[in-house]
Amino acid sequence: MNFFRNVFALLMVNLRSIPQRWSSSLVIVIGLAGVVAVITALQSMSAGMEATLRSTGKPDRAVIIRDGSLTELSSFITRDEFVVLEQNEKLAANAEGKPLISGELLVITEQQLKARDTSSNVSMRGVSARGFDIRPELSLIDGRRFEPGLQELIVGRKASEQFANLEVGNEVKLRGSYWTVVGVFESDGDAHESEIWADLDTAQSAFNRNSFSTALVRLSDPTLFEAFRTEVKDDPRLTQDVKTEESFYSAQSGQFRQTIGLLVSVVGVIMGLGAIFAALNTMYSAVSTRATEIATLRALGFSGGVVVWSTLIEAIILASAGGLLGGLLAYLLFNGYSVSTLGAGFTQVAFEFKVSPGLLVGGLVTSLIVGLIGGLFPAIRAARMPIATALRQD
Repeated sequence: MNFFRNVFALLMVNLRSIPQRWSSSLVIVIGLAGVVAVITALQSMSAGMEATLRSTGKPDRAVIIRDGSLTELSSFITRDEFVVLEQNEKLAANAEGKPLISGELLVITEQQLKARDTSSNVSMRGVSARGFDIRPELSLIDGRRFEPGLQELIVGRKASEQFANLEVGNEVKLRGSYWTVVGVFESDGDAHESEIWADLDTAQSAFNRNSFSTALVRLSDPTLFEAFRTEVKDDPRLTQDVKTEESFYSAQSGQFRQTIGLLVSVVGVIMGLGAIFAALNTMYSAVSTRATEIATLRALGFSGGVVVWSTLIEAIILASAGGLLGGLLAYLLFNGYSVSTLGAGFTQVAFEFKVSPGLLVGGLVTSLIVGLIGGLFPAIRAARMPIATALRQD
């Protein structure tokens, strides 16, 4: 018990001296706050992108894509193949008894961005009425659905926010003709909210396509997925593969996750090392300025172990303050912040930063590790400093 009382007593001496050396202590707190804020922001960007793509999927839905294709843009399904696919008995049916399979066309268009004086690619999806039946989570928040056979568009909420002129009532020039925006939809925050949708037949005619890019299906039972996939793969009339909708869209974020993961690692190592050296320098300075105090306490009977632990705990307290401040800054500045980036199909995908409790805890742990490493060597130096030498430094 004497050991812990002595540690506490010396820790109080350390903490009471912080106002006299506030500038050096502030370096540790602000430095670690910057490290935690930047790393947490980068990780929240990756988490937001992944959450957006992962949310584009339900367990009873599957995407049929040409075997070997990685994206919808490189895939196609002929009309004859589509007829074969819609005859599969494992598909669920709508109220009219029609199989819930939606042949869809995905093409790239270019639109003006609101935030920058430049244009960027946006996905245009041609869908039929069954495409809406399969996606009950999709709902209009403004306007109405497009009419079959007319050059009308509905746009995702995030696309409407990111691109200029995509509000209800505006006309958009596509393929040399004008299309009218008649509605804005949302879809549980998934990737479809970054797209514009049109009637399938009208889109096929406008873009001179007589095939589909992919087909989306709803199975009568999610447990039938493997059997359905096997039937499609083994049918000699078909050249398609089947993926769960969740796994298909999750895979689209793979390259993005790898890039951000590498960036987080590089930035984290560089900033972490900088914070460690800053902490080492500051703690060494703090020990030097308090050399007489520490020597006096050691002359009164405080052991080297007490000095080590009190100095370490002080470093951890300062690191905790920096970690908490950095996490707070990351949450206030970035949580829910909406951005867009190029997705797997070289089109804009809008998503929101997700500063989750797990990321905040991870940032705090990072700051504690940096504080522990940064305080260890100064603590050892303080413990090893000869008492006579320390007393002469006054």
